[in-house]
Amino acid sequence: MIYSIPADRSITQVLDEAGICIPVTCEQEICGTCLTGVLEGEPDHRDSFLTTEERVTNDQFTPCCSRARSACLVLDL
Repeated sequence: MIYSIPADRSITQVLDEAGICIPVTCEQEICGTCLTGVLEGEPDHRDSFLTTEERVTNDQFTPCCSRARSACLVLDL
């Protein structure tokens, strides 16, 4: 399924409304509860949880606050 994420909504909000629950705790970019695998695409990491080394791999991100740099981001749900 493909979901468009508006600029004023988080990825977790849009997915939750579609019935896809990603656990979130803080929604403030610090806890890592929502850490989700990335299969394709490039995340725009906006969290304070992942290290620089973890961000470079682009294989996971925090959908509560992060976005996509690429036109499409394929998640491992």
